[in-house]
Amino acid sequence: METAPAQPVAATDPLPARPRRVLVTGCTGSGKSTLAIAVARRLGVPYVELDALFHGPGWVPRAEFVDDVTAFAATDAWVSEWQYSAVRELLLARADLLVWLDLSRWQVARQLVPRTVRRRLRRVELWNGNVEPPLWTVLTDRDHLWRWGWRTFPRTGERVDRVLSAPDPPVVVRLRPRRVDRAWLDAPLAAVAGG
Repeated sequence: METAPAQPVAATDPLPARPRRVLVTGCTGSGKSTLAIAVARRLGVPYVELDALFHGPGWVPRAEFVDDVTAFAATDAWVSEWQYSAVRELLLARADLLVWLDLSRWQVARQLVPRTVRRRLRRVELWNGNVEPPLWTVLTDRDHLWRWGWRTFPRTGERVDRVLSAPDPPVVVRLRPRRVDRAWLDAPLAAVAGG
């Protein structure tokens, strides 16, 4: 007999235990890193930014990426984003909490477009000397961040559905809409974090 998939926990539901290894997932531009930093601070554990491990100078993927992720994933406590197919399963196997930023396309676009414009105009260094490409490349580069985000938007929900359908998934918290993030950090997460 096939069992029904697990259901995500709502933003107001208590967490069953204090998480030690937390992944934050969402589509491109949903605020994964921002929330992951806040979760790490609340829990008092290290935050590891996957983009910083993945992108080498000139946006070339770093050869050490998988080894670096393997090393931090083996530690006892951390918070990171759940992205990059080369390490997604490795991270999920170690995580005890998956936080899902389930925003609408329009919510994400309202965050991603201004963020990208601001970073480009200010020439903000992102990782290893990289900056956002010229804005006009949205017209010429199929994988420009805006186009990539729009095209790949449904994938996160599909991945989370697969996690929930798997045997013994981690606890999954679904945060939707964006304004519930702070309430979740200040109530259910704070309750298990001891503060």
